[in-house]
Amino acid sequence: MAQYKDYGYHNTQPDHTQHYIWQPIISLIEPTSVILDLGCGNGAFANQLISKGFNAFGTDASEKGIFQANSVNPGKFFLQDLSSDDLPIELTEINFKTIVSTEVIEHLYDPRTFIGFAKKILVKNGGGEMILSTPYHGYLKNLVIAIMGKWDSHANPLWDGGHIKLWSKKTLTALLQEQGFNVTHFIGCGRFPYLWKSMVIRATI
Repeated sequence: MAQYKDYGYHNTQPDHTQHYIWQPIISLIEPTSVILDLGCGNGAFANQLISKGFNAFGTDASEKGIFQANSVNPGKFFLQDLSSDDLPIELTEINFKTIVSTEVIEHLYDPRTFIGFAKKILVKNGGGEMILSTPYHGYLKNLVIAIMGKWDSHANPLWDGGHIKLWSKKTLTALLQEQGFNVTHFIGCGRFPYLWKSMVIRATI
């Protein structure tokens, strides 16, 4: 946590991913599940879930993000180092059956620890589902990025806190299966097939 650079959320507004990620994820969530949004940022997505009647909570490493999230639904959001293996004490007794994480895993140095942490929560509660979104990468999209000379901007190493892991359906599925998850759904989101902006994967354990 000491080395974490706060993302700097200044309001509760959703980012551009709202328009192509939110609805596919919502369509996959079991309606009666208690939901944990890991890496919730400013809480925009979790607060949208709450407004639709879902019982959702969120955690994030950003103090500013958690402050903004709680300004909408107080007591639903908590500060957490996503590289740790412990939930905030306020959430340890809640029976989470769904974990969502939107556009987070591509920023993490150790995604295995992150998935293992989610697994521990779900297994403790008798099993459940994990729904992830992350920018999509596949052969055709990577080829188009290379032909257009866009790799320096697309995967800019000068972006502090930027994307450090570029995932394909194959690699993200392998990570989840390695941890004992069973992948049940894949949805490409935004733009044209195989040039998708992001992908959503649902897996159960």
